[in-house]
Amino acid sequence: MPAHLHQGFQVDPAELPSEAVIFGSTPAMCEVRSKIARVMDTDFPVLLQGERGTGKDLVARYLHARSNRHEGPFVKLSCAAIPQRLLESELLGGEGTSSGKSELNVGAIELAEGGTLYLDEVSEMGAMLQRKLLHLLRDGRYFSAGSRAEKQANVRIVCATNINLASAVKKGTFRKDLFNQMDVMCFRLSALRERKADIPQLWEFFADKLARKFGKAVPKLTPAVRYVLEQWDWPGNLCELENCIARVMILGDEKAIGEGFKRRKTLALPGKGQLERSGRSTAASRQTAAEAMILQVLQANHWNQRKATEELKRSYRSLLYRLRRAGILHRPRRRRTFPRSD
Repeated sequence: MPAHLHQGFQVDPAELPSEAVIFGSTPAMCEVRSKIARVMDTDFPVLLQGERGTGKDLVARYLHARSNRHEGPFVKLSCAAIPQRLLESELLGGEGTSSGKSELNVGAIELAEGGTLYLDEVSEMGAMLQRKLLHLLRDGRYFSAGSRAEKQANVRIVCATNINLASAVKKGTFRKDLFNQMDVMCFRLSALRERKADIPQLWEFFADKLARKFGKAVPKLTPAVRYVLEQWDWPGNLCELENCIARVMILGDEKAIGEGFKRRKTLALPGKGQLERSGRSTAASRQTAAEAMILQVLQANHWNQRKATEELKRSYRSLLYRLRRAGILHRPRRRRTFPRSD
């Protein structure tokens, strides 16, 4: 069996996060959860779209674990991790080559018999294999690589991609008819920057998970830490948040969050007393915290307002407005001390 292809396994619902963690509370993700619940017990193919790290794997496992195929295997095939010359035999089975030797492969479709086949980064498939996938989705039939005998598949197909397939169709890198087939049941998973209200629940889940892994205490989500987390755009999404919590847990200092972000040219952790208690944040407190953050960035950049605007991602006019509103019109002058003359 080639190392690229994972053996099928059963998904234990008890090992999955709660729906509140997987989907969160934002309207967009609640709608995704509602629609997935309606399509769950059908065999209709599903397409999951979203940036890297938005939890597409979790949603695919959730869909399988709660479907009428939950007793069957769950097989994941990463289309981006396998060379194109091998991907066809990995998916369809048949003759393939490994280490220069010809061998007979059992394809992912056959491995997933009676269960779910999860095709991650499906956009990485070449044009020829896209055509064969379209045939599989439409008719449930396929040919193994190098074989003339047609086979009937008994499998649920879940595809995932981190790119906009509609744009890929326009560029000619993805088949329009295949996209149309997939787009019928397409669900877009929100990036973490679009669901920051879910950070407390996600923190609790990842902190518990990591505490068991490292044998350490669960770090508390303080108001100051929560504020900093909500200011970050999270380009790595859920994976980045988990790594951030691991950093705090291993180093044992919540300042590790601010230090990590600071290295990536973002806002540092605000000082104590700048925030109100968690859950009582008002517009006034947010304004005060934002002004304190601006002051901190200015100080870190030696009051170079150009550099501060770049780091804060604000316009110069917006920065001046904030400074005037906070009553900070000039750089505070340091009191000079003169040598004492005897």
